[in-house]
Amino acid sequence: MARYTGPAVRLSRREGVNLFIKGSRRSDDKVAKRLEQPPGQHGKMRRRKISGYGLQLREKQKLKRIYGMLERQFRVFFQRASKKQGVTGENLIQLLESRLDNVVYRLLFTQTRREARQMVGHGLVLVNGRVVNIPSYIVKPGDQIEPKKKEANLNRIKASLELMDDLPVSEWLTLDRKTLVASVVRPPTKQDAALPVEESLVVELFSK
Repeated sequence: MARYTGPAVRLSRREGVNLFIKGSRRSDDKVAKRLEQPPGQHGKMRRRKISGYGLQLREKQKLKRIYGMLERQFRVFFQRASKKQGVTGENLIQLLESRLDNVVYRLLFTQTRREARQMVGHGLVLVNGRVVNIPSYIVKPGDQIEPKKKEANLNRIKASLELMDDLPVSEWLTLDRKTLVASVVRPPTKQDAALPVEESLVVELFSK
């Protein structure tokens, strides 16, 4: 499947907020200052005022980039969200958060979603005892997630958990840090995701 392979920090600088595509999940004043400057040779110039359409487009780009998706796949997820009962924007976030690669990321098994996508793609994650190597696989309440019992894989995950020992696992998931077995307790919500995105603008964009 096609995916973006260019500079990760450039994407955050383009949006002016930390999309946590690369590096630490913790707030960093140095990173925040760097994000104030857009990428490119003219980055030091002031950001231009953008139209209503431009604002909607930027929010869509943020959401796509946070979850590492390209346009076609993102549209598929939006269509699925629009067909579900409830608020479309919140349905979209719920679907994106329920992706297996994002779950691996939320469990603190990896530092970034990119790394989580790679782990899933390499068949190093089990769902209900079976290998699932599709990053976009949607987990459901009651599903059990655990890493494949390979020494290198387990050591990598333990190192990540130790590095982020002060960070909590998302409330809609549970994790036994000794056995590394996790469960999906309930569907994720917009509040669980806590994204720097106004999803209603994304809905407005696709509704035109």
